[in-house]
Amino acid sequence: MRILIALTLSTTLSVLPATAQDFSEEQIKELALQAILENPQIVMDAVAILQERDAAKAEAQAQATLGNNRDTLERDPNAPVIGNPDGDVTVVEFFDYNCPYCKRAADEVAKVLDTDKEVRIVYREWPILGEGSVFAARAALAARAQGKYPEMHKALMSMRGRVNERSTLQAAAELGLDIDQLRADMEDPAVQEHIDTTMRLASSLGFSGTPSFVIGEARAPGLIDAEQMQQMIDDVREGG
Repeated sequence: MRILIALTLSTTLSVLPATAQDFSEEQIKELALQAILENPQIVMDAVAILQERDAAKAEAQAQATLGNNRDTLERDPNAPVIGNPDGDVTVVEFFDYNCPYCKRAADEVAKVLDTDKEVRIVYREWPILGEGSVFAARAALAARAQGKYPEMHKALMSMRGRVNERSTLQAAAELGLDIDQLRADMEDPAVQEHIDTTMRLASSLGFSGTPSFVIGEARAPGLIDAEQMQQMIDDVREGG
């Protein structure tokens, strides 16, 4: 509120010989209110200025995250990788198994992998859509201990309807996973560490929903199709 008043007064006081120091706090509030009543557009202008500042700050933070966390984004040993593990371009995907757009994105990722054999995909489990999402993410990460992460990931992404504990365990059983071991491995600290790191990265990158992608220096919040993804990959290659 103080920032809004200051921005409002910056216009009002600019036409007066006095400065803010010549007014008491009550006078400043009265002047701000008077200015707003006489010209409501001032409020909209002030809000726009604040939004621009917030956007610029968020963008700067995202760029800093890309620069300072490249290894964590692309080479975290605690993050699942599919595709070519030695590929020349890395696509990092943040997703939730209960996100319908993530399920569509999974098909687009598969198309890219079918045609580009030099791409590696890093998966960041980001369960933000309820308890079922959290259980599914933990189970998928735990499936690594039995060498079944890709299969578990595909099964959960292919599932219709809400993913929950029951459906997750059913999918695991159909894949031949040892359910008792899976439950035990879900409590491995590495599982929670992966999710915690994902949450931190997503916040620092300015992502607010799933799916979201990082490809090189570019961020893509939201669903992108295979053609868009491939173009971003090619841009990285062209940029060296």
